[in-house]
Amino acid sequence: MSLQFQLFGKFGVQKDSHSLPGLDASKEQELLSYLLIHRDRSHPREALASLLWGHTSTERSKKYLRQALWHLHAAFDASQYTGPPVLLVEHDWIQLNLHPDIWLDVAVFERALNATQGVPGRHLKPSGAAMLKEAVSLYTGDLLDGWYQDWCLFERERFQNSYLLMLDKLMSYAAEQGDYEVGQSYAARILHIDRASERTYRRLMQMQYAAGDRTAALRQYQRCVTALKEELGVEPERRTQALYEQIRADKLDHSQAVTFEPAPTADPSLPQVLGRLKRLQRVVAAVQRRIQKDISAVEEGVRVQAPK
Repeated sequence: MSLQFQLFGKFGVQKDSHSLPGLDASKEQELLSYLLIHRDRSHPREALASLLWGHTSTERSKKYLRQALWHLHAAFDASQYTGPPVLLVEHDWIQLNLHPDIWLDVAVFERALNATQGVPGRHLKPSGAAMLKEAVSLYTGDLLDGWYQDWCLFERERFQNSYLLMLDKLMSYAAEQGDYEVGQSYAARILHIDRASERTYRRLMQMQYAAGDRTAALRQYQRCVTALKEELGVEPERRTQALYEQIRADKLDHSQAVTFEPAPTADPSLPQVLGRLKRLQRVVAAVQRRIQKDISAVEEGVRVQAPK
């Protein structure tokens, strides 16, 4: 008997491949998700209560936490789950009990990330590449898609950056193996999230040229120019322009076409920072639209109920 927790994309819990009922309330889902993500430590009750119900008094937030814990225990009991307890609850502390009966997509994802940390994509072993392929297949959507709590936005950005790093490594690995079609598919997934990733455009141009499609490589440069202008208001870097000129003149030899520059350092460049801020801006705009929609709905309800 096992429990499967899915936090990428839409929140989901299954027991033996069947959806677990009784976990529909948003706060119970939020509490459980927070504990699953931060499963490596115990959490003070007061801190959890303040995080999830900070808009209420301390007394009420602690009461709501007790109720949420009771509902979680009731849901697991109702499902006839007989494995070890999912939550370890003490007087002042709460922790997730991640035992072998629990499968968690973000845990598999982070194991792959940690196992390949510091290993360039071109130096990946087949076992490491296999772990990364499994990890990116689990990323069916952004973390807890549709949630806009502050802590969730931070974690979503962290996991998304890790996902992009994994795709970058797999792109390099595929190119090193001469599998340019697969490498291009990983590049496309990066650009779907980060349209202004200039480094990815360069790699795409190199792989397309190495695969014998110079026309596609030249067109890719034009897409890069457009994306950088629309997203960041900048022109391509000199090395991107130089690569374009080499490809246009058909003077890029094969060794240059398949040799990528080193992976970016931990300190992001200004364009990378700007790109992240732009993505965050879009998230904030979505939150604002949602809030305005809720305000309009409440105002309409007040208008309808107002005495005439």
